[in-house]
Amino acid sequence: MRHEDGISGVVLCGGRSSRLGGGDKPLLRLDGRTMLRLVVDRLRPQVDALAISANGDPARFADYALPMLPDTVPGFAGPLAGVLAAIRWAAHRPGCESVLTVAGDTPFFPADLAQRLAAATSQTPDRIAVATSGGRRHPVFALWPVALADDLERFLTQEGSGRVNTFIDRHGGIDVAFAPVVGAGVELDPFFNVNTPDDLAEARRLAEIFGP
Repeated sequence: MRHEDGISGVVLCGGRSSRLGGGDKPLLRLDGRTMLRLVVDRLRPQVDALAISANGDPARFADYALPMLPDTVPGFAGPLAGVLAAIRWAAHRPGCESVLTVAGDTPFFPADLAQRLAAATSQTPDRIAVATSGGRRHPVFALWPVALADDLERFLTQEGSGRVNTFIDRHGGIDVAFAPVVGAGVELDPFFNVNTPDDLAEARRLAEIFGP
């Protein structure tokens, strides 16, 4: 994995986990460590700085010793509210041009995510690069120019839309395809995420095969 200059990273942990009994999905454990720990350890080497986007009591994430970014728009506006908080935070960091967001319930995302998304926008830095796999877009795994902050806030507050793909497409989203990872005869979509108890059991099995 390679570190990318001018890119900050934010883990989005604001999703509701109703199918897992509530609480914070990223704090569930796979191999003795939380999913959030696996995500942080995978993202940290790829970016200049790191923070967590989440609402509620920040003390529950105190063990990670990272800046906490609550939503800056009222109501539960979905993942784009977390993206906006991420962009606002990153925009105040010297030399930061873009912010990479990832989901806190997706512990196997690619170790070269930042590198490949940055390469896709090297000639068009005003566009959003977003990860895909198996023909499916993963819109929270994206590289967002910090210059989009005001437009994103208008999109959320004036248009009343929280559709991530709509905003990405408005700004000429560039899809970047990632291949499955194969190990021990098992094929893994690197963007496999945990939504149900069965997903959690599968993630624990995959963690034994693919490691951190």
